[in-house]
Amino acid sequence: METYLFWLLAGFALIIAELLTGTFFLLVLGVAAFAGAAMAWVGQGFWPQALVSAALAVAGVVWVQRHPRSSRGKPMASLDVGQQVTVDRWTDRAAGRARVRYRDTLWDAIVDGPTEGETYYISGVDGNTLKVSSGAKH
Repeated sequence: METYLFWLLAGFALIIAELLTGTFFLLVLGVAAFAGAAMAWVGQGFWPQALVSAALAVAGVVWVQRHPRSSRGKPMASLDVGQQVTVDRWTDRAAGRARVRYRDTLWDAIVDGPTEGETYYISGVDGNTLKVSSGAKH
């Protein structure tokens, strides 16, 4: 079997794996493997194939790291922000910590400026902890 066919198989396998994962890194490695296949097809030896493939892979990975997709830069806003919650009980009122009822479940919450009212609105989510405040919907 010809050497360029191995490079082509590796390139297609990497691109298929990229389609399953959704990253650009495997796409870059697949393109680098295609460059190795091109070098093999024109009759170059193994070391020129490997060097061109490796150089293209390194340059591509550096490029992907320096040019992130716009969706990576800003996290998506939580759909819970602005929703109303009610305080079930205070765990530490002085520290602003409470258990709140939201979607028929009790959640840990950090209350910004605890007041006498028991109705708050979600202003953010930090893991499994809701950040709530007493103001109008955000």
